[in-house]
Amino acid sequence: MENKHLTPLYKTVVGVQFLFVAFGATVLVPLLVGLDPSTALFTAGIGTLIFHLVTKGIVPVFLGSSFAFIAPIVKATELYGLAGTLSGIAAVGVVYFLMSALVKWQGVKLIKRLFPPVVIGPVIMLIGLSLAGTGVNMAQEDWLLAVISLTTAIVVSLFAKGFLKLIPIFAGIIVGYIAAMLLGRVDLTGIAEAAWFSLPRFEKPEFSWGAILFMIPVAIAPVIEHVGDIYTVSQVAGKDFVKKPGLHRTMLGDGLACIVAGIIGGPPVTTYSEVTGAMILTKVTDPAVIRIAAVTGIVFSMIGKVSAFLKSIPGAVLGGIMLLLFGMIAATGINNMITNKTDMSNTRNLIIVSLILTTGIGGAVLQIGNISMTGIGLSALIGVILNLIIPQDKEKVVS
Repeated sequence: MENKHLTPLYKTVVGVQFLFVAFGATVLVPLLVGLDPSTALFTAGIGTLIFHLVTKGIVPVFLGSSFAFIAPIVKATELYGLAGTLSGIAAVGVVYFLMSALVKWQGVKLIKRLFPPVVIGPVIMLIGLSLAGTGVNMAQEDWLLAVISLTTAIVVSLFAKGFLKLIPIFAGIIVGYIAAMLLGRVDLTGIAEAAWFSLPRFEKPEFSWGAILFMIPVAIAPVIEHVGDIYTVSQVAGKDFVKKPGLHRTMLGDGLACIVAGIIGGPPVTTYSEVTGAMILTKVTDPAVIRIAAVTGIVFSMIGKVSAFLKSIPGAVLGGIMLLLFGMIAATGINNMITNKTDMSNTRNLIIVSLILTTGIGGAVLQIGNISMTGIGLSALIGVILNLIIPQDKEKVVS
């Protein structure tokens, strides 16, 4: 049901509320990887509008900054610089284009064959585990603030009701920020000096084969998550978006949004399950409401004091949130394998999972001339190859 009976005022209020559901996570990614949070809000808004254009305006989906790319962006920036990394972010869209073509040609079954849970599960685990050190380092800048923000996020996740339960990250950051202000650990000078109107800081990408090859394999996990998100949104809205407008169109929409984000200096944007949760709570599934959220994000990105406020958040406050967030990402990978009943007594599965984890955590590097592949991208590629070449069997490990 698209709730066509809703008044324009109510749609606007709900649309702004939906933005706040995605706000904390959307701005957290750029803050962690050194990008402008205002640019992330802008690309989330523009990306969502592009997605709706490609999908004929009938799929109620919001696009925001993806956590899956935090570790790769940080590492790629160290290796190739920010400008080179942005070309890698834009190239992520090409992966979506390829997957879109494959789905159009062969259907979803081929995607599931290439990227089964035995590959995707440990890759998702790596995304969280590879960031654990970053979270601890930021939290230990001020453990008191870190614990306050972490505790708030946990309490909200466990005990909050209604709308508040959907924004544990946002709640944790706000409470941690207030505590930091009371303790005199926030510098408000930047906010006072910031202009009310200010364009986001756009960055120009520079072509880099190394960064492109580094970032492309990382897109595997978000692509698979995208499939799950579209099925979930279909269920919530009571429509089959996999058939109409088609999964190939939703993937194409994500891909175009990622390309635009990389071109103008924002993080990759992908479908956001947080907003799906808000739709379940409010019973509002009208795509027009999501577009209102997107436009609101674009407006917020041009308010200079919003950007200045985000940049004033102490690192320890973000670090406390990261301790929970990155651990939950790793746990999601485990849950992915459990939910899909991955048989870990099977030697084949053990080999695939083991090599994905050891090469990823161990920092394996594949060097070909001046081009190198490492981290999550390399591990994901290894997992895909092993899954294709190791024959299926029913052998069990003797305990």
